[in-house]
Amino acid sequence: MRQRRGQLEPIAKAAYDNWVCEQVWQRIEQKAMQSVHCYLPMGTEIDIYPLIQRMLAAGIRVVNPKTLPKHQLEHLILESLDRLEKGVFGTTFPAAGKEYRGSYDLILVPGLAFNEQGMRLGYGGGYYDNFLIQHPGALKMGIFYPFQKVEDLPVEDHDFPLDEVLFRDFPEKDR
Repeated sequence: MRQRRGQLEPIAKAAYDNWVCEQVWQRIEQKAMQSVHCYLPMGTEIDIYPLIQRMLAAGIRVVNPKTLPKHQLEHLILESLDRLEKGVFGTTFPAAGKEYRGSYDLILVPGLAFNEQGMRLGYGGGYYDNFLIQHPGALKMGIFYPFQKVEDLPVEDHDFPLDEVLFRDFPEKDR
């Protein structure tokens, strides 16, 4: 899946990423969400930096994960995209971010693949599964490219389903 993401035409990827940002923003506005947990994109993941910037400008609390040992995440408040640090596995996180332990209206989740039941295949550490189960009241949304949808995924007892998966087919001209 990483390889397929890397083979996307840059124009098609940018258009799709912008569509995702707009769809998520509409949901945030419709539900008057005030606290959003989201990843900071790495590699060929869907680029949600425009969405993050929009949330910050609107005064929405944006919280990002910092990967810790033993399959744990620390959740840091993002003040600015200009102040990020490099973390493990190619991740980034808010520099000098304050830890956040409150609730979330929305948790945006990345991954390699997903299925119809809302199960996802992450990067193998179980970090998000451990985190998602602690926030039953938050909308847990996965954002993916259409080719990341698969029929069968390996599912383990600790895997936690998403509430919603946001994706659409690429327009014919972008395939």
